[in-house]
Amino acid sequence: MPRTALACLNTPALVLDEARMMRNIQRLADRARTLNVTLRPHLKTAKSTDVASRVFGSGTGAITVSTLAEAETFHAAGYTDILYAVGIAAAKLARVAALRAAGCDLKVILDSAVQAQAVAEAGIPALIEIDSDGHRGGVSPDAVVLIEIGQILHRAKVLMGVMTHAGESYTVSGAEAHAAFAERERAACVQAAEALRAAGLPCPIVSVGSTPTAHAARDLSGVTELRAGVYMFFDLVMAGIGVCSLDDIALSVLTSVIGHQPDKGWILIDAGWMAMSRDRGTSAQRIDQGYGVVCDSNGLPYLDLIVTGCNQEHGVVSLRPGAAGPLPDLSVGTLLRILPNHACATAAQFDNYNVLPEDGGSLRTWSRFRGW
Repeated sequence: MPRTALACLNTPALVLDEARMMRNIQRLADRARTLNVTLRPHLKTAKSTDVASRVFGSGTGAITVSTLAEAETFHAAGYTDILYAVGIAAAKLARVAALRAAGCDLKVILDSAVQAQAVAEAGIPALIEIDSDGHRGGVSPDAVVLIEIGQILHRAKVLMGVMTHAGESYTVSGAEAHAAFAERERAACVQAAEALRAAGLPCPIVSVGSTPTAHAARDLSGVTELRAGVYMFFDLVMAGIGVCSLDDIALSVLTSVIGHQPDKGWILIDAGWMAMSRDRGTSAQRIDQGYGVVCDSNGLPYLDLIVTGCNQEHGVVSLRPGAAGPLPDLSVGTLLRILPNHACATAAQFDNYNVLPEDGGSLRTWSRFRGW
């Protein structure tokens, strides 16, 4: 489809390249099959039933969510096997119970005896979160409290297993480093599962995953399911640590050139941090991509051209620090596409995707939702 079709959009607008997305989806689906585990995609990035339908084709399947709004929306669309992968707060249990009463097999996660007691009293199935890398929440696989939590849940017949997320894998680069994190993730979760079983407790689910480790794992023995989320779209952070290339990034923000400051080497655009988000996830990487990589309207990156600054509704495009050469001649009104640092954060600024269809047909609109 000629990219001139994007000219019908008001800018800034969120653009999704369906062909790239489908390639990314297939890549991880094939890997999960090779590793002999169930893939439980995390739909926190997409927040769209249209995207979910591309992941599963004509049916549905096991999914992961990060908000109860996601659980409610996806359940209404026919998804019943859902893991709410954020530590549960007791005040949310009534909402979880309502979903379960409506036929949703919604499971929660927790990492304390206090949470376990509240969940047990509510009769809600739960997984124990395991700390595999010191990144966030979870209990150590050799902690005494692991068994205490398991016993509390088992007495109420709601102990479903263990899960972990190796978020620190985002801080290293390359397949070898990510494979090492994948093994660390697997080993910690399997150790926790074995500890529960040795204590006479059931542990049917052993769930691991992050986008870097999911793509690099070589052996998932003892694991039952694999989770990942941003892999559907990818972003500059993932490209910066070697999980994907720029050509794999399916999401971009369409923007218009609105002015120039030639003495400063600036091109001004109408996509500021309200469109791109304030995420500067590549700032600690080897190559700092500013607020995003600048592409033409066909998605082809300009050499060394990035968004170096953002105000609320204005973006500043310039050559990256240290780059030589003149700025491209981009007149007022020129359409550009910006590849985002963090697909989750950028997508969260918009209510819909403007989809470049895989079949080359007319531009389509897919809804996405927000909220908690």
